[in-house]
Amino acid sequence: MEQLLQPEKAVIAGLAADSMKPKDRSTEESLDELEALLETAGGVCLGRALQNRNAPEPRTFIGEGKVNELKLLADAHECTLAVFDNELSPSQMRALTETLGLRVIDRSSLILDIFAGRARTREGRLQVELAQYKYLLPRLTGMWKHLVSQTGTSAPIGTRGPGETQLETDRRHIRRKIEKLEEELGEVMRTRDTQRKLRQKNSVPVVALVGYTNAGKSTLLNTLTGAGIQAKNRLFDTLDTTTRRLRVSDTQEALISDTVGFIRKLPHHLVEAFKATLEELLYADLLLHVIDASSPEWQEQVRVVDDLIIELGASDKPRLEVFNKCDIYLQDVRPRGEGIVEISAKTGQGIDALLEKIEKQISAAKKRVTLRLPYDKAGMLETIHREGAVTETRYLESCIEIDAMIGAELYGRLRGYVFNA
Repeated sequence: MEQLLQPEKAVIAGLAADSMKPKDRSTEESLDELEALLETAGGVCLGRALQNRNAPEPRTFIGEGKVNELKLLADAHECTLAVFDNELSPSQMRALTETLGLRVIDRSSLILDIFAGRARTREGRLQVELAQYKYLLPRLTGMWKHLVSQTGTSAPIGTRGPGETQLETDRRHIRRKIEKLEEELGEVMRTRDTQRKLRQKNSVPVVALVGYTNAGKSTLLNTLTGAGIQAKNRLFDTLDTTTRRLRVSDTQEALISDTVGFIRKLPHHLVEAFKATLEELLYADLLLHVIDASSPEWQEQVRVVDDLIIELGASDKPRLEVFNKCDIYLQDVRPRGEGIVEISAKTGQGIDALLEKIEKQISAAKKRVTLRLPYDKAGMLETIHREGAVTETRYLESCIEIDAMIGAELYGRLRGYVFNA
């Protein structure tokens, strides 16, 4: 009988220093999230430590005393891994590894590991591999310390030099890999651009789902479109963008895209690598910001997502805040407002109201016009039906009169036939 793999035993640690930016400081909540990330990666947390200091300790980050405390915890539970909530420098990672006697990784490395295991499409794998190499490059010196140390004048005769040579060889190799991956992702972006121009030509509105990881974006996409995406209650369940056709109403269709979930302290290299995917937000007609209403941390999660939307340059996009999981919403004060809708993607509660708001937002970007087409231009009627939303057609003696909602691009083509009564 096949044995199940045992989860790797680990301790976790974080630092809240006065000198750090608030968003970079560790809290009990961020350690809870780190523990969930560890479980997602196949580990189990058997001890944790949160240190408060004025500033990070240059060598061990959290200070010698707290490191010794963490070592006692790890030894007591026979742990083989220590995960830090904050990003560590190569020298800190090396010092901690030597002191703790464990493998040491930071939050960024853990997230990259999860992404590497979840990427399914060629694009997703390219993006994760690029982020991993960019993360690895500045850390090579620490990895080659055992060879680099032999390059000094005190090194035994015949051993001087190879370490630095090998280090530089590896650096060049990784830089070449990064260049190659960036070229391949450039091809992906050009393909996306071609597809995007085709959509714009056909005037199909695009709706993009954004939100914190595990907020329920994939479940909502399934509910709206019957996409059949496997949705699980785990962090970063979706990495690869999925786009489906959405029937908003009897007269309105749109394309709706799922995107990778955001998280606090998301590694910068990962955001950069996923720009090809996240760039879809810039070209969307409407963003649906899916918020986990059942999370006591939802306000902090909203801030994280808002900051990343600003970083990606999509802050001016029309947006609906979709409070999901309202069937298990535990707080007394419920969110209200014109740009807010409460739903349960799991039960279907509030979906009709969401579709109404989507249609209203999409329609706001369109023009309501009356067109008068000469009969020798009747072939254009099919285009208006395909690219716009026709509400009424009247066949008059000299022309065809059409009431419709059309986008700016189609309006430009039909401007000469617009009838102003």
